[in-house]
Amino acid sequence: MRATLKDVAKRAGVSRSAVSRTFTNGASVSIKMRERVEKAAKELDYRPNFLASSLTTRRTKMIGLVSNNFHNPIFLEVFDLFTKGLQERGLRPLLVNLTKEVEAQESIDMLHQYSVDGVVIASSTLPPSFAKAFRDAGFPIVHSFGRHTSSPEVHVVGIDNVECGRIAARELIKRGYKNVGFLGGPKSATSTQDRFKGFEEELKKSPEVNLSCTYAGAYSFDAGRAEMLQLLERQYCEAYFCADDVLSIGALSAIQDAGLKIPVDIGIIGLNDMEMAGWENIALTTIRQPVAQIIDASIDLMIAMLEEPDHFPEARLFPCQTIERKTLRPIKA
Repeated sequence: MRATLKDVAKRAGVSRSAVSRTFTNGASVSIKMRERVEKAAKELDYRPNFLASSLTTRRTKMIGLVSNNFHNPIFLEVFDLFTKGLQERGLRPLLVNLTKEVEAQESIDMLHQYSVDGVVIASSTLPPSFAKAFRDAGFPIVHSFGRHTSSPEVHVVGIDNVECGRIAARELIKRGYKNVGFLGGPKSATSTQDRFKGFEEELKKSPEVNLSCTYAGAYSFDAGRAEMLQLLERQYCEAYFCADDVLSIGALSAIQDAGLKIPVDIGIIGLNDMEMAGWENIALTTIRQPVAQIIDASIDLMIAMLEEPDHFPEARLFPCQTIERKTLRPIKA
């Protein structure tokens, strides 16, 4: 049978509270006592029960990781980095799938039941009010990939989506495109709104460029493909800013199936630079979002809040850059 805290206490000749203190971070215990307890624990192959110790410390070391787009392959990268990063820091993720939810309360109730120490919302589409609901419920909260604001009500870590729209517009302008389109995700998504805003603002500086706009039903391959197939039945543009890589890849599939050539007939620029974007058969020109840095900063902020609950909300922005591949024509000399 598995060794218990009581077994270790008996073997070491100390009290059970001494064993508990030995395996509790920050607890007071002498060097001599620690050595006795650790020796006994090793001999018995004892493993601390963190769920049991949470009854004493009132810390579960669990962090709720909330997201709402599991159909987008980039979430696999986000989930991989978040879980590794949390575990390396002695925390444990509890994943919450919001795919069919639009209200926060059900998730708040569930995370209260699990007594998580904090919550990370990993979503570029949910509004600030969603994260604020968790804050109002008493959770330390970080909104990763959230909507940027100069005066956030919760910690926000991500990119300036408006500026990303401007970057995409500049890339198309300097390549000489005169008839361009925006293919966004759901119209209600904050990231879609902000990326279109920047794209439109920058294009207005070049009145000779015509702009059209359309929206896919979701940030997914199928939605991007379906929307592009409809566009191809009408008069399509010379180039599109697909406001997410997975939409871009869906659009590329539709264009190729229609017998058109990329970028000769239609150019595409995406956003994210997820792993698939660099595959040779895709070779998507895109705007890179520094996902790893965003996740590291999010975890750092969460740890800071666990240590200092009144940590003032801040917004951390990371710059993006264009990654040149093969889906836009060369820059005009």
